[in-house]
Amino acid sequence: MLARQRQAAILERVRAAGGVRVTELAGEFGVSDMTIRRDLETLHEQGLLAKVHGGATLAGSTDEPGFRAKSVRQSAEKAAIAARAAKLVRPGAAVALSAGTTTAELARRLVDVPGLTVVTNSLPVAEILHVAGRPDQTVVLTGGVRTPSDALVGPLAVAALGALHLDLLFLGVHGISERAGFTTPNLMEADTNRALVAAADRLVVLADHTKWGTVGISSIVGLDAADVLVTDERLAPEARRVLEERVGELLIVRGMEGTK
Repeated sequence: MLARQRQAAILERVRAAGGVRVTELAGEFGVSDMTIRRDLETLHEQGLLAKVHGGATLAGSTDEPGFRAKSVRQSAEKAAIAARAAKLVRPGAAVALSAGTTTAELARRLVDVPGLTVVTNSLPVAEILHVAGRPDQTVVLTGGVRTPSDALVGPLAVAALGALHLDLLFLGVHGISERAGFTTPNLMEADTNRALVAAADRLVVLADHTKWGTVGISSIVGLDAADVLVTDERLAPEARRVLEERVGELLIVRGMEGTK
């Protein structure tokens, strides 16, 4: 196998698993540890992965872009995902929206739902519903420490969620992988998101196709925890196969129709 072919295969394994070890790769490809380290160095210099002690992970596993920066990425896909997710909400429901640009898009589509109670740790979500929502809606904003993505996280946020019982949680995530599940680059946000998951009867994950193969430093929950995953039609075939087997229901939106 040529070095370029081996490096491509290594990168595929990192994207699928979230991380690799030098010794395992050396055994798999039948080459020395030094050869694998040179491969990892090459991929690292290209910005495709991050070297760690004894192996490598995806680049950017702890990078957390700001809300404004993320809001312009895959905007059409996020709008379609939000439109489909809004169809899952019934008048009078008690729902939670985690922080994220896709959940903010969803909030814009919930402003006319009667009698809705929304619990959120997202400052943008709370602001959208405060400004444009109906007077018979209730918006509960957790306390906590503000992150670059305008989420409120930490012990105060977790404590605020501990006594709540909600119908639905709409969860935005930083990344998805078969091994790591749904992930985030912020350790405290992972704790807060797990508290949101525990408070809800059903978990609906909102994630565009670019989230597949991205692994944040901390797992929130495994793929099996999702009752529904709403994503877009550009999701890779391999990712679609894995998710269809693992999540409760996979909804693929096409354009703005939000059909399966």
